[in-house]
Amino acid sequence: MNPARILIVDDNPVNLKLAASILGFDGHQILEAAGAIQALDIIRQTPPDLILMDIALPGMDGLTLTRQLKADPATRHIHIIALTAFAMKGDDEKAKAAGCEGYITKPIDTRKLAAQVAEILGHAGKKDERPA
Repeated sequence: MNPARILIVDDNPVNLKLAASILGFDGHQILEAAGAIQALDIIRQTPPDLILMDIALPGMDGLTLTRQLKADPATRHIHIIALTAFAMKGDDEKAKAAGCEGYITKPIDTRKLAAQVAEILGHAGKKDERPA
């Protein structure tokens, strides 16, 4: 698998650092945002291949941002994995309905995160490449 550009959106600095360290170790280029507005700025400047999106963000929540990104032809190709510490029954369905391709609960399992990301990126074939 080729290294990917991954944006991690999480308002918890410990979770942000942990995910960035694990995925950076695998050679991915890591971008970090503490909230939805900062994430939008980064996405406009440097579109990522994949976003790890915290659901519970201050201001605009992660599912609202996901729906916004999936509705825009310029960003709908970006793969999004939901992250949440509040795993309630039905949350995975809500995340998928918003456009997330995966769902990871926190605390992040450091032994599984890289494989979970690789699985999503592995499904990204030529049909999902960035628009020219």
